[in-house]
Amino acid sequence: MEEQVGAFWHRLITRLAEHRYPQAAVHLESVAPLLGILFRALGGDGGLEICAAEAEPHRARRKWLQRLAGTGDRIALAWRDERTLRLPPVLDCFPESALNRDLYLWLAALAVQRPPASFGDWFIHSQQMTRETLSRFPGLRSRYRRLVDAHLCLRPDPERLPPEEARQERAVRQALQSPGQVTELPPAKRPPQPVPLWLHPSPPQAAAPGYREDDPQMTPSDPRNRSLGARKRKRGERVAMPNKDQGLITIRMENIFSWSEYVKVDRSTDEEEDLDRAQTAAEDLDRVALARDRKASGARLRFDLDLPAESEDDLILRDGLLLPEWDWKRRSLLPNHCRVQELLASEAPPQPLPPHLRRTAKRLRHQFQALTPARVWQHGQPDGQEVDLDAYLRFVTDRRAGVNTHADGLYRAMRTGARDLACLLIADLSLSTDTWINDQARVIDVIRDSLYLFAESLAATGDAFAMLGFSSRRRDPIRIHQIKSFAETYSAQVRGRIQAIKPGYYTRMGAALRYGADLLAEQPAGRRLLLLLSDGKPNDLDKYEGRYGIEDTRHAVQAARRLGLTPFCVTIDERGNDYLPYLFGTGGYVVIRHPSELPTRLPLLYARLTA
Repeated sequence: MEEQVGAFWHRLITRLAEHRYPQAAVHLESVAPLLGILFRALGGDGGLEICAAEAEPHRARRKWLQRLAGTGDRIALAWRDERTLRLPPVLDCFPESALNRDLYLWLAALAVQRPPASFGDWFIHSQQMTRETLSRFPGLRSRYRRLVDAHLCLRPDPERLPPEEARQERAVRQALQSPGQVTELPPAKRPPQPVPLWLHPSPPQAAAPGYREDDPQMTPSDPRNRSLGARKRKRGERVAMPNKDQGLITIRMENIFSWSEYVKVDRSTDEEEDLDRAQTAAEDLDRVALARDRKASGARLRFDLDLPAESEDDLILRDGLLLPEWDWKRRSLLPNHCRVQELLASEAPPQPLPPHLRRTAKRLRHQFQALTPARVWQHGQPDGQEVDLDAYLRFVTDRRAGVNTHADGLYRAMRTGARDLACLLIADLSLSTDTWINDQARVIDVIRDSLYLFAESLAATGDAFAMLGFSSRRRDPIRIHQIKSFAETYSAQVRGRIQAIKPGYYTRMGAALRYGADLLAEQPAGRRLLLLLSDGKPNDLDKYEGRYGIEDTRHAVQAARRLGLTPFCVTIDERGNDYLPYLFGTGGYVVIRHPSELPTRLPLLYARLTA
């Protein structure tokens, strides 16, 4: 009974204290595609990823009911850095869903203005960004005015605040109504109420001093890692590693800290970690403190030692090919930065086509045979099966008219036309392809079936094609697995190599595209298609993560286009629409929502691209 009364009291006091409108809530996931298009269309940085911002304490004055209920002390504000644009995960501050949606649009437009490296006076900079946004995009003025009017109704009444805070609140109101007119924010013991129409007053830094992106202890793609949410980010800081066996003193109650404070206690790395409890604790933290431990856990050790012996690994065809890599911060290519290792499966006996693909392959072969150019008569040939009557009559007429002509090209021949096409398919064989998509198949199984049907289809057309697989382990080496070269014909031996593919390591996509572009550029075909098959973003163990990998891949795609190639990406990543337009352009990729459909859709997609 006591628990029921307590729960009822908690719900009642929380409902009375909170001034939210859940019936008019708009979630970031529902508008993220629209915001991405708007942000980039207005001139925003195309490499930024849109994700959810974490709610943080604001220290402004709260109402009595809010203090009693323990609510109203945190708010999620929009902010951006060099890698991401962070927006509130849900907006329900206005009673109308249209206003909440307009607030998302306004924040996306406001974030187009690049914030200063050091915010300094947040109050002044926020007004300047608002004024510049309204000046660049006059169509947003009416929307901004509606948002300001609605927001002012929700802000505290200056007449009911202490004198210092009242002057501060009046300055904020005037700054919202007339951006740029207020030159300073009056001082007060408390900060003003948060302004959701402006960006974060003190956005977190991307990394603390001393952080190295190529730290071998940081493995973002480790399969044991867990995410705190689909689009959530935590504020982090680097601290020194605590000494072992120095626990928390609990004799004096004043020595017990809250969860939001850093406690220098060593949490030993056991063989079996309670990941669920650790994830729950991390979600409750405002700031995540990280320390570099020189001791690796057992699970990490097992993962790093899961390497094939040299005698059991694939055959090395060529080792030591060096490729450059794009450093987007320096705006320059790093020469000879990556080493490519060309491999061929050592144990790949000839294989027949798997039985479950034979019916589909037969249907695709019939469809693709229609793309084969028909046999046509070629006139004016020096030899052939028949006399070319038109050429012979012209020759006789010219001779009787006294014109001295040569008796060349008096025959016609029946010959088959040719499709002037070449295609190179590069398949992502990273560790993530070991993920199960259902109870029957993994991603690598779907990729294997796709390669089978793709090869069966192109063999029916007679187009020149090659297939490669790639994975990487830092920048040295990038493993390129040769499945079929341009010089080979599709055969049971090639099917054996397809059957032998297996999940590798990581996805250094830019290096794989540069290697494939150089290989495809050597083909004499008039049209050359560079087809990438992937299941996620570019990433690797070192700093090749996030914006660095995105920018390097984009630079590789642009370099391939300058060589006269046509890069195209096929992905099964559900979030592909967030970053692929920046990499391949709006018409240079396709996202397949159901991975099981990839084997049948990939050949048809090729037919559409080469029609």
